[in-house]
Amino acid sequence: MSVKKKQFDYIICGGGAAGLLLLQALREDSFFAEKQILLIEKETKNSDDRTWCFWEAAEGKFDVLLTKKWQQAIFAGSQSKIAFNLHPFQYKMLRSGAFYHHYFPENSPQQNFHFLQAEIKSLETNATFTEVYTDKGVFSANRVFCSLFNSELLKNQFKYPVLQQHFIGWFIQAPVGSFNPEEIVFMDFDIPQKNETRFLYVLPLSDQKALVEYTLFSKELLTKEEYENGIKAYLAKINITDYTIEEKEQGTIPMSCYPFQSANRSSLLHIGTAGGWTKASTGFTFKKTQREIRRLTAFLKTGQPLNAFHRKNRFWFYDLLFLDVLEKYNHKGSELFSRMFDKNPPVRIFRFLDEKTTFGEELLVLSSFSIKQIGWFLAAFFKRIF
Repeated sequence: MSVKKKQFDYIICGGGAAGLLLLQALREDSFFAEKQILLIEKETKNSDDRTWCFWEAAEGKFDVLLTKKWQQAIFAGSQSKIAFNLHPFQYKMLRSGAFYHHYFPENSPQQNFHFLQAEIKSLETNATFTEVYTDKGVFSANRVFCSLFNSELLKNQFKYPVLQQHFIGWFIQAPVGSFNPEEIVFMDFDIPQKNETRFLYVLPLSDQKALVEYTLFSKELLTKEEYENGIKAYLAKINITDYTIEEKEQGTIPMSCYPFQSANRSSLLHIGTAGGWTKASTGFTFKKTQREIRRLTAFLKTGQPLNAFHRKNRFWFYDLLFLDVLEKYNHKGSELFSRMFDKNPPVRIFRFLDEKTTFGEELLVLSSFSIKQIGWFLAAFFKRIF
């Protein structure tokens, strides 16, 4: 699609989850009805190239698009296995094909909105506007939102630990009765850890079909063969040897408390993973992005410069300490998660990860660790403070 107009009120760079959720929020709010909006995305988004999972209480705005939702879960460590009810939460799977079909702008044109399929080359910012250079021309706006992730920011610094949530997943078809379709395996650490934090993640779509992912929280990526051997070994362990792989997915998500907001300017805001919207201690991004989008639409109505948007809270510091510990004791990650689930009601853990707990509840989470583990966190705390 060609775009003749060169100046806009808002430009969104990138049509992934963050960009499309922001676009939808702007289009749904009458306050922005007269604003001229441009979305720039180089690809046609229409396939299941992503799977987003999140938990929320009761019904939600994405329910009509979900592949499946669950209320029962299992956490397994090397010494224990815990089955629990997620109530009042439900764990939900959203595949990107349905999401793109619903939210991608070509499917729902609007008068004040423009879409450009182009590759973004660079951004240049001054005090009042930002220019977006693409292979189809230069476009400018007083407010530009960019979801293009720059990994060099993390590689060229050493103050903040950088881990990855990295995985390969198989959607498999197995014999009847292979899975309990009402119960997910949230984390199963009862596998060889190989001096890292490794677990299996299983989301059953029926008693025959499931997404099985081999996942790590660690610094270095594996070869494709290592992930897939891990899946094969796990399936054999749970007595599933006759299966067909229908689809594969692979991903890596940065886990870091690096201050991504330092790249923001008065007319430029980085969003999604590029803006630090990934929950650093877990790699979950989709739900936190929803919260930040709600906050951003309210913020835009104030007329403040975009570099005033960032807000740091105590949960950022908790995440930083956890990553400090997980980086140093990555071979002990399974023990940290096991203590957390053994000593806390699941609802408290999910509220904590949602950044909705009270300080008293947060002390209860901390006290669930062993004396030695608490010592790790205290050492990380004093190193950060002093």
